[in-house]
Amino acid sequence: MSLAPGLRLRLVRAGMRVLAKPLFARVRSVPAARIGLVATSLAVPLPWGVRAARQPCGGIDGLRLRPPGDAAGPVLLWFHGGAYVTGSAFTHRGLLGRIARAAGCSVVAPDYRLAPEHPAPAAFEDALRAFDGLVAEGVPPVRIAIGGDSAGGGLALALLAAVAARGLQPAACVLLSPWADLTLSGGSIRANAARDPLLPAGRMAEVVAMIRGDLSPADPRLSPVLGALPGVCPVLIHVGSTEVLLDDSRRTAAGLRRAGAAVTLFIRPGAPHVLAWLAPWVPEATDEIRRIGAFLRDLQPGAPTVSR
Repeated sequence: MSLAPGLRLRLVRAGMRVLAKPLFARVRSVPAARIGLVATSLAVPLPWGVRAARQPCGGIDGLRLRPPGDAAGPVLLWFHGGAYVTGSAFTHRGLLGRIARAAGCSVVAPDYRLAPEHPAPAAFEDALRAFDGLVAEGVPPVRIAIGGDSAGGGLALALLAAVAARGLQPAACVLLSPWADLTLSGGSIRANAARDPLLPAGRMAEVVAMIRGDLSPADPRLSPVLGALPGVCPVLIHVGSTEVLLDDSRRTAAGLRRAGAAVTLFIRPGAPHVLAWLAPWVPEATDEIRRIGAFLRDLQPGAPTVSR
C-alpha cells in the first residue's frame, strides 16, 4: 500500500527531529561523529549499474563513479558534506551514484582533508588541486561541473570563485544546502533554529572554531558568499524552507545573479538538510535527483550565461 503524498517525508523529518538532531546536539567526539555518518550511509548504497573505483585526482584520493552506458555529460567534480570534519566520498556514494545515473555523467569525488586535524585552508587547497588535476588529465574547464552539498557546497562555491578569477569557465555548478557563510550571519540560523529537523544551530560556532585554523571566518575561502561571486556558468541551488542554512542559499543566489549568472534556486517546503541524500527512500528526494540530472543533461558547454 502506497503512502499518501508527502507522508514519507513528514515521517522522516519527524524521525530526524526525535533521534538525529538530539544526537548531533550531544555528540562531543569527532571520531564518533565520523563513525555515525559512515553507519548511516550504509542505508543509502551505491545504485545498481553505477561503477565506483578508488582513484586519485590531482594527488587527492577519492572515488570516481560512472553511470551505466556512456557518460556523455560533463565531468562532475563533487565535494561531500559533513561540516568539514566528517564525511567522505564513500559516505556520499549513494547520492553521487544517483546523480551520475540521472545526469549521464561521470563523477569525481575527492576525499579532501578534514578538520580539526587539517584546518582551513587545507580543504580549499585540496579542491584546487583536484580541479587542476582534472584539467591536467585533459578535461577542459568548460567540461567540468563543480558541485557539493552542505560544507562541500560552500567549498564548491569557493572553488568556482577561484577558478573564475583565473578567467576559466566551468560548465555549471550544483549546490545542495550549501554552508557558504562561516560567520553565521544568516538570519535563518536563528529564525529556523527550532524548525530545522536535523541541524542544531547551537553547535555551529563550536564547529567553526575547529575548521577555521588561522583564517578569519569571513575569509572567502571559508565564506564565499562574502567574497566576489562570479557569473561564469549556470548554477542550480536546492535547499529546504526550514533549514538553518536557508539564507546561505538565498544570499548565494542573489550574489551570483548580481554577477550575471543564470541561477535556479529551488526551495522545497519542509525539506531537511540535503534532501537529495535520502533518495530513493523519499519520493521528494528522488525528484531532486531528477532535477539535478536534467540540469546537467541540458548543459551546453561554453554557452553564455543569462541571469533569470
